[in-house]
Amino acid sequence: MTFTRRQLLRTVGAACAADIVPRGAAASNGESTADDSVGVLVDTTACIGCRKCEWACNRANQLPVQPLETFEDVLVFADDRRPDAAHYTVVNRFPGATPAAPPVHVKVQCMHCNEPACASACLVSALVKQANGAVTYDPWRCMGCRYCMVVCPFGVPAYEYHNPTTPRVRKCSFCHERVVNEGRLPACVEICPPQCLIFGQRAELLRLAHRRIRREPDRYVDHVYGETEAGGTSWLYLASTQFAELGFPTLSPQSPSHLTESLQHGLFRNFIPPLSLFAVLTAVMALTHPDATRDGSRDGEQR
Repeated sequence: MTFTRRQLLRTVGAACAADIVPRGAAASNGESTADDSVGVLVDTTACIGCRKCEWACNRANQLPVQPLETFEDVLVFADDRRPDAAHYTVVNRFPGATPAAPPVHVKVQCMHCNEPACASACLVSALVKQANGAVTYDPWRCMGCRYCMVVCPFGVPAYEYHNPTTPRVRKCSFCHERVVNEGRLPACVEICPPQCLIFGQRAELLRLAHRRIRREPDRYVDHVYGETEAGGTSWLYLASTQFAELGFPTLSPQSPSHLTESLQHGLFRNFIPPLSLFAVLTAVMALTHPDATRDGSRDGEQR
């Protein structure tokens, strides 16, 4: 598709008109999760480190898939692994609370924050918090700034550095299409043999987590990780030892999205006029991804 000067000016004009709308009229991507949003409760005391969740995730997301038997290799636990562009989730192993205690296995993936800093920092709404709690990514909107990678308090988003032409930000999508359109469980939850991953409404999962802590105080520390950290997350964890010893960052209850929003607003107000910035971004997006521009316009009308 060839973009004419008139079409380009029309696109820029649309961005200018949008800038006239009062700032308070648009809702932020970082809205708090509703009580009926979904989540997953991870009981690390029940995880056996089989890594079948890794295999299922790779298969569901069309990532490089090795035979299931290869995931039985325990040598990978020698290193502390992080999700990357080819692996949306990984399982790490940590020593137990005592020398006699069994090791603790911890699944790592995007936490799908209630108020996601990645979505707040994204200038083109490539990352969006969905109504059911999932934080999804649209590569057609992405301009590759990678601000999402900088602001994520969990250090999850990864980038396709090996792809020089159409690199994308990669992370767990919470199997959003699979859950919403097919009515299925996330792939990792569906395959988990010991059922240490429990999918359901976040509010109910929190009640279940606290009920387990009350019933078995010797088994769990009195802390549900993700209940308040960084404003709360859709993935919630139970453990037998302090979470800082299991690779979890110690975070305040305030979401980093408040900081990213204030920085953006200060930048726009004091340095770069929003009109100019969004006009340029819209023009670039229209020239490089015209289909995404049309889809974005339709999305705006629907919202």
